[in-house]
Amino acid sequence: MPGISRGRLIAVCLLGLSAVLGAGALLHLKDNAATPAAAASQAAPTPPKPTPPKPTPPKIVSLPVPPRPQPLVPFRTLAPEELGEMVETLDDGTHLPRVAASGWMPWIAFARRFEVPGSAARIGILMINLGADDKLTTRAIDELPGEVSLAFLPGSPDLARWLKQAHEHGHEVYLMLPMDDQSVPAERGVRPVQAALEPAENVRRLRLAMARGEGYVGFVMVPGGAAWQSENVVRPLVQEIAERGLGLVEVNPAAAPSTIQRLTRELGVGYARTREVLDYKLAEGGLAANLDQLDAWASEVVPGQPPRHRFGVVQPDGDAVDTVAAWFRGRPKKSAAAVVPVIGHFECRDACMARLRAQPAQLKP
Repeated sequence: MPGISRGRLIAVCLLGLSAVLGAGALLHLKDNAATPAAAASQAAPTPPKPTPPKPTPPKIVSLPVPPRPQPLVPFRTLAPEELGEMVETLDDGTHLPRVAASGWMPWIAFARRFEVPGSAARIGILMINLGADDKLTTRAIDELPGEVSLAFLPGSPDLARWLKQAHEHGHEVYLMLPMDDQSVPAERGVRPVQAALEPAENVRRLRLAMARGEGYVGFVMVPGGAAWQSENVVRPLVQEIAERGLGLVEVNPAAAPSTIQRLTRELGVGYARTREVLDYKLAEGGLAANLDQLDAWASEVVPGQPPRHRFGVVQPDGDAVDTVAAWFRGRPKKSAAAVVPVIGHFECRDACMARLRAQPAQLKP
């Protein structure tokens, strides 16, 4: 090459060769640095990461189904021995109710059970003077709801069968106390209580009425005539009812407290009273309207006052059975007032409660 000496040319060539060799060395070093890792990768491949186990889904546990509440049995189930304790057998074979040695009293033992909240208003219906007409009595027992209580004339033929059949249909039962009163149907085979008789004779007649059947709560008294105007007449009767462990229902239109009511508190008798004659013939709208009115009155909430309760009485006839049965069917199921048997309207004051506590089971619903 012109202008470049041979010595300089050799030096330039050496420098170029050194650069090439240096670059080759760097490449060789890079290759050598990557080769062991690649070789190791080919010789022993990295195992795949283990797949994490699928989470076990939580076990679904159903909430326990609450037990279905059993319907309330209408009447208490008592042992035969307990029932036998509440019957006194006289020398002539007559059976009379009595308070058991354990303290059980018939007016509680044979009452129909019911369930309503303590704060609920209550109404009731009592059909009285049943038993004189077989067909009508059968209709009342079969067609009226069990919440309707029934009171039978003690002189009714085959009374024991009627009482048993009424119980089987869920009805709480009572006997009418035979009185010398023209407003009450004449009794067959049962003599009435009379004001002119000696107290002992009136008690004897009451016992004859008691002996006509079993399983009843007590007596229904419809005041009338001279007998109810004398405490000398009614006190021995209420005393006998108390000693026999029976209840007493008074149908009395008067507003003032009665002699009967005072005696029941004194002698410790379970007692209920009504002034409501639901099928009073002159009532506007008749029986159905009176039932509606009773329901509306009880359902009314008065601030600061306890829930209302009241029951009424109905005479037995075909129209009354039809009307009461139809009224029940058409009554709203969520009415504010509950329909309960007459026992749900009883009062039991201090002397009465002291007798119940002799057998604590009587205080249970």
